[in-house]
Amino acid sequence: MLMADSNSTPLLSQYKSTDESEPSKPENHLPSLGSTIELCLAEFNLSQFLQALLVSFAWIFDAQQTFITVFTDAQPTPSSSASHGGSYTSIISEWHLNPDDPMLMGLPASSFFVGCLVGGLVLSTLADTSMGRKNMLLYSCLLMSLSSFLAAFSSNLWVYSCLKFLSGFGRATIGTSALVLATELVGKRWRGQVGVIGFICFTFGFLSLPAMAYLNRISSWRNLYKYTSIPTILYCVLVKLFVCESPRWLLVRGRTEEAVNTLRGIASISQSSLNLAVSKMSEPEESWYTNMDLYSALKVLMQKRWASRRILAIMSMGFGIGVVYYGMPLGLGTLSFNLYLSVTFNALSELPSSLLTLIMIGKVNRRSVILVFTIISGIFSLLSVVELGKTWRKLEIVSESVSFFSACTAFNIYLVYTTELFPTCVRNSALAMARQAVVVGGAVSPVLVAAGRREKFWCYGVFGLVIGLSGVFVVFLPETKGRALCDTMDEDGEGKQRAVSSDTLA
Repeated sequence: MLMADSNSTPLLSQYKSTDESEPSKPENHLPSLGSTIELCLAEFNLSQFLQALLVSFAWIFDAQQTFITVFTDAQPTPSSSASHGGSYTSIISEWHLNPDDPMLMGLPASSFFVGCLVGGLVLSTLADTSMGRKNMLLYSCLLMSLSSFLAAFSSNLWVYSCLKFLSGFGRATIGTSALVLATELVGKRWRGQVGVIGFICFTFGFLSLPAMAYLNRISSWRNLYKYTSIPTILYCVLVKLFVCESPRWLLVRGRTEEAVNTLRGIASISQSSLNLAVSKMSEPEESWYTNMDLYSALKVLMQKRWASRRILAIMSMGFGIGVVYYGMPLGLGTLSFNLYLSVTFNALSELPSSLLTLIMIGKVNRRSVILVFTIISGIFSLLSVVELGKTWRKLEIVSESVSFFSACTAFNIYLVYTTELFPTCVRNSALAMARQAVVVGGAVSPVLVAAGRREKFWCYGVFGLVIGLSGVFVVFLPETKGRALCDTMDEDGEGKQRAVSSDTLA
């Protein structure tokens, strides 16, 4: 934090000296574009907070649709089956499915994750190129909510699975767009804390599911989709009316006038400093933005050697984290514990994880935290498959909860860390690829869960090994704590990163 403050002081002095005592200072002494934006957004105010909060609400609905099949596709209990009358508590009871067929039972959840993969590939760069962060968030939420609402009227498993695919397709970029947009609306001092707001919202979305499912336990599973999708549709209206686009994205796309209007609406900065910032933003320097087409952002990432190394290391970590993060809630049915309580404990694990992230994010190195928590998650996941008698079986949920808590913490830091590793012109694309790797892990996990019904090691044992090994890849990445966000590929690079890392260690 001290380093961040010291880095920002020269910018302030540059503005003051230029504005007051040295009006004829040469143009090339003005701050860079990134420094100019950082100065405008440095003072965190109520407008920025409300914008970030509204954007982060998208994570609530993201969480609900991600884990809703834990209840809608669950094996109904004898008590609920006997008391529900003409309605059905899950797809198994309504469509008379065979719960011993893991491929059929896993089809809707797998379709959802495949939709996430396809949606991530198709939509990943649109937020960096033609659509922007706000529109990507809006249309992703709208597609997810409409397909989830229609899922409540599915006539059979195949229609239901197709709608789950569409829901996953829309959901693919919600968290990415929300996180990038929220963090680009504030300065570097508050970037981590604002990012954690989204994680906390995701926790509340996850927590709402067991409560809603318990109240709906003797009613049709279709109601659960209605209860979660209708509020999401209403949220889309709020995004359209009240959320502003990222000024950073507008600038790198050359839409200076819109960026300045946005900054005037949300930034706490004097008029003289803003006028000077406007003059700097108005300079027609091609290096400030690139006219990228749909997939050129991914091409740029692969062309730069330092960027390709980072994205490969990030994706390797994301796969291991995703296997545990998505797999553990799906595998709770293999434990000898009440399903509603198990999901509640997992959801509650996310809350202290988000709060811990909020406390740590401005104080600790990202690399160290990710490495430590992936190792802890791996150890406790392995412990949950150890057979040491009836007493130890009662503690399975404790080991599982500690492992899931550690995976959640690693995931939270992982997302913030990824946004800091890449410049604005490719940030959304890079984060989308990182989340794609997490989703690939999530798509693999149902297969491991199905195998774990026969041999528990193939579920939690493999989970532990994969996440423990994935954390090692963080040693190949630079540290980003205290570093200002870059906006173009020319502002970033390995040489600069080595300098930043040296300063951080000093």
